[in-house]
Amino acid sequence: MQSEVIVRFDAGCEFTLPLAAADAMSPQDARRWLDEQFVANECEPIRATGKVLTADKVLALAATVGPARFEGEPAWAAAYARAAVGALGRPVVRVDVDTSTVTF
Repeated sequence: MQSEVIVRFDAGCEFTLPLAAADAMSPQDARRWLDEQFVANECEPIRATGKVLTADKVLALAATVGPARFEGEPAWAAAYARAAVGALGRPVVRVDVDTSTVTF
């Protein structure tokens, strides 16, 4: 089964990252990768309480690194897609940075 992650920054800037379902990271590896990237990229928690949900990490990471990283570093973008699908357990993940939403 085919999976994909769609990251939309605005109406003119969207990335579709396809992957085979078998390419997704395991849930544990995916959460670890997202945690490491969240810290390495100095992402800010979205919620005032400081609690960071997995979907929040996926959104904050995309917002922090911006479209340049998705365009300029295809290996990183592929790892992001593998981690998003693995951590969220959904075959299709839509990350809309412009509206601050993650949908499945």
